[in-house]
Amino acid sequence: MRISMIAILCFLPCWLLAACDGNSHGAPPAPAGRAGLTAEVTRTSHGIVHIRASDFAGLGFGLAYAYAQDNVCMLADSILTVRGERSRYFGGEAKPTAGVDGEYSVVIDYLNLHNFDLRNEESDFFFKAYLDPERLRGGYQEGSAEATALLSGYAAGYNRYLREKAGDLPAACRGAAWVKPITVDDVRLMIAEKALHASGQLFAREIVAAARDEQQGPASGDAPFPARNNEGLGSNAIALGGDASIDGRGILLANPHYPWFNTDRFYQVHLTVPGVYDAMGVSLGGIPIVVIGFNKDVAWTHTVTKAAHFTTFRLQLDNSDPSGSTYLLDGVPTKISTRVVTVQSLQADGTLRTKRKTFRDTALGIEMAAAGLPLGENAMLVLGDPNRHNTRLIEQWIAMGKADGAPALQTAMGRMGLPWVNTIAADRHGNALFVDYSVVPHVVPEKFAPDCLLFAPLLVFDGSRKTCHWGQDTNAPPGIFAGSSAPALIRRDYVANSNDGYWLTNSRQLLTGPGSGFSPLYGPVGVPQHLRTRLGFLQLDERLAERGRLGIDDLEALLFSNRVHAAELVVPDLLAGCRGTMDQHLAAACAAIAGWDRRVNLDSKGAVLFREFWLEAADIPDKWAVPFDAADPVHTPRGVAPAALAPMLAALRETALRLSALGMPLDAALGEHQVEVRQNVRYPVHGGIGDIDAVYNALHMKSPLTEQGYRDVAWGTSYLQLVGFDNNGPVARGLLAYGQSTDPASPYYADQLPLYAEKRLVPLPFTREQIEEDGGYQRATVSEK
Repeated sequence: MRISMIAILCFLPCWLLAACDGNSHGAPPAPAGRAGLTAEVTRTSHGIVHIRASDFAGLGFGLAYAYAQDNVCMLADSILTVRGERSRYFGGEAKPTAGVDGEYSVVIDYLNLHNFDLRNEESDFFFKAYLDPERLRGGYQEGSAEATALLSGYAAGYNRYLREKAGDLPAACRGAAWVKPITVDDVRLMIAEKALHASGQLFAREIVAAARDEQQGPASGDAPFPARNNEGLGSNAIALGGDASIDGRGILLANPHYPWFNTDRFYQVHLTVPGVYDAMGVSLGGIPIVVIGFNKDVAWTHTVTKAAHFTTFRLQLDNSDPSGSTYLLDGVPTKISTRVVTVQSLQADGTLRTKRKTFRDTALGIEMAAAGLPLGENAMLVLGDPNRHNTRLIEQWIAMGKADGAPALQTAMGRMGLPWVNTIAADRHGNALFVDYSVVPHVVPEKFAPDCLLFAPLLVFDGSRKTCHWGQDTNAPPGIFAGSSAPALIRRDYVANSNDGYWLTNSRQLLTGPGSGFSPLYGPVGVPQHLRTRLGFLQLDERLAERGRLGIDDLEALLFSNRVHAAELVVPDLLAGCRGTMDQHLAAACAAIAGWDRRVNLDSKGAVLFREFWLEAADIPDKWAVPFDAADPVHTPRGVAPAALAPMLAALRETALRLSALGMPLDAALGEHQVEVRQNVRYPVHGGIGDIDAVYNALHMKSPLTEQGYRDVAWGTSYLQLVGFDNNGPVARGLLAYGQSTDPASPYYADQLPLYAEKRLVPLPFTREQIEEDGGYQRATVSEK
């Protein structure tokens, strides 16, 4: 610990100002609107939006207007979530809007299956209790004027669109009372929600369950506390350096795996303030800046980290206080703050019913229900979340978009504003960069001793002693690690990540950290890697060994190789075990597997059989013949252990019987059975699950296998970006698989799905000349009079 914990305790209560006020966040500000805002809004092929303005306010104004053109219903619905107003319009017992037949969704279903089932009332209480607009306002006031202007312009641009299109909105929200103007506070809340995906939102149900109802007291149940993680989030990234590229410049592959139907969908944008900022790539719904993209000098992407972005604390309540509103901190009684939150719910008769809950907050975090946890007597569990009211995101991404190379990008990320992602980048100078400069609680290795870490599965630390609280780094926001204490690697050959830890970033240089290593919160080292991670390094190393130096076409080939590495590891042994079998069902299955190309292309026959088999066989214990070797994490473990062969063959036989019962041929082509359906049109999609079956191009389908096959993508390969550089600037190609718009009437609703099916990336026009020469060029000016 480098400074006194008193400094931390002086900061953390700022999170908790909301716990001291009354029934609401106060009177809402008036909807945003500002005379004099102007933006040039240009569209190129597939609806890619290029916004040009004289300042950041105009930039936000034009972007919000364009985004509303494509996704107004989804954005309006999601604003209700962060305002805590879902129950008011849809009823408290209903679930968040889940899209059907290609309509938009606001369900964050890829985060955590437990919280996927939240009711509107639970969601409303969580967001009203957890996020405080006043605290967010204060944070932005301490930040840059550019970020403030961008958010103000975004709110004004959305409101401008609503005024212009009143009565003529898409069918999904036409005439809906919940589509209404927004304030800058609403934009801040939307951004704040994104920061919570790997922390507060994982525990929304437990936070609400710990609150006291007006009549009933604490609502904590007796159900065991479920596991929490962010395993549903994923991406691939490769940055080639000059020593591995054909032209000596950097090349970036970006392949984020994100939702296809909610406000975590990507949106293709190019934002320009001449002479100040010029970056192209994608934003997320409600975030008015390029989050993954490139400028003329550097390209970057993000992958979800293996790091933990929260801890919890056990607090010892003061037995001398019968009200239970005091805990002991180094033996000193310390008061617990309370805050009453009000939620209105629509009733069947059209009236509104008001409910109130009282939430308890402390300097270390908000109270959580703790059923089933070994906390002992008279204790309280709180969630420590350094991303709660993190207001550095926008300023962070603005600075990244201005960087003139990978080293400058790394310096810019010293703001430590990225909530839960790694950054991988390549620049025109031939540098390849990996950093995990995400927001990680400052818990040094020494604090993982048993006297501080009380329950490892939930990172429960002893909150009754200051010595077990978060520490502090110089030049870092309070309570988190600075970049100087975080994993980073810059090389001239390559760096890569597919959501495993920082440890395997380059197969030739394992990253273990200084001295005793990085904090365990950054993730483990020396452990087996996911099969998708292994395939990523395997095929990259193979291609480099074969060709020496690579170009953009090589990385595109790796992206769409659709190799199933699990099959490469086990099929040879399976087929050997099949020889001479007299079981006709097993023989038929083995014949189908033998004829399969071990890929998940549209024409791959037998891919469905292997996927369904491996979903069972992957859980067979002690299945590998060659054990894991920490010195060779890319190639181990491998091969089928002799004792595991019989159970695997039995699983293959049972899978064959199940497919036959569904009326599906064992050698069925994947493209006939894996589809995205839009407006009754079936679009075949290639790709596999990812970590389980070791497919780089990962797709998670909404449905398991049925007679209709696998239907509709939940999340997975979304935005694809390949960027290199020449003497004139970036050379980029890309694709947004699901398209720009969630409105079925839009020309940009499904127009990129055929491109994805064809594995065809398209040029991304960056310069004014490229934009004006594009076949889909359309330009308009939008102003606030």
